Amino acid sequence: MIRHTAVISSLIVLLTICSCGARQRNILQAEESQVKLRSIQSRVFDTNDRKLLLRTIIATLQDLGFVIDDAEETLGTVTATKLKRYVLRVTVSVRPRGDLQMIVRCNAQYNLQTVEDPEPYQQFFTALSKGLFLEAQQLE
Repeated sequence: MIRHTAVISSLIVLLTICSCGARQRNILQAEESQVKLRSIQSRVFDTNDRKLLLRTIIATLQDLGFVIDDAEETLGTVTATKLKRYVLRVTVSVRPRGDLQMIVRCNAQYNLQTVEDPEPYQQFFTALSKGLFLEAQQLE
């Protein structure tokens, strides 16, 4: 009887250890995919003019067919929606990186699912870069 209990206890401990190891691997894989997604969603721009960057983000989103839902200068966020046979919702945030740069992060959701395809983000950041270039030319 004691031997039977010892075998069962050993099996329980072994199963517990194995299941923890599997969960740890899944957590690491999830973190890796989140870092990859964050790198797709973020770009650094060489400007410290937050207001100019937010205005350019709003103009860029409008040029891409989005309707601006909310813009918070204090928080540095812009939320917009595109309704064209689908619902695409975008939240763009701006935060400083040092004294001379800003990080722009764009988070897109398609029907409440996070967009993981890099192409829409690349299109947004390409258009934003062009908009910032044009703004800089107008200021000079």
